[in-house]
Amino acid sequence: MTENENNDVLDRIQFFLNCKHWSLYKLAKESDLPYSSLNNIFNRRTLPTIPTLEKICTGFGISMSEFFEYKKNAVKSDTLSDTEQDILYMYRTLSEKNKELLIAYLSGLSKK
Repeated sequence: MTENENNDVLDRIQFFLNCKHWSLYKLAKESDLPYSSLNNIFNRRTLPTIPTLEKICTGFGISMSEFFEYKKNAVKSDTLSDTEQDILYMYRTLSEKNKELLIAYLSGLSKK
């Protein structure tokens, strides 16, 4: 893999960290990975192994397919702004309870 492809994977992990407002430490706990391993991946800008990436995806509550979906995102549309697309990605990473809370909050905001 090229350095750009490594960066794409690390950027994608960072995207999910940002969406969930997680630290690497939180991801390590959720993924059952040593914090030092994740930290080394980011500090050295190296590509995680497939088993490590599978654990990361499990920690995020997504499949490997969903992790790589951004390259051919089904919701990607010329009619959606980048911000709207980011909101859809973030929504997909929420727990069911948090999805319900978000919908209730948005319903309250949108009432006139």
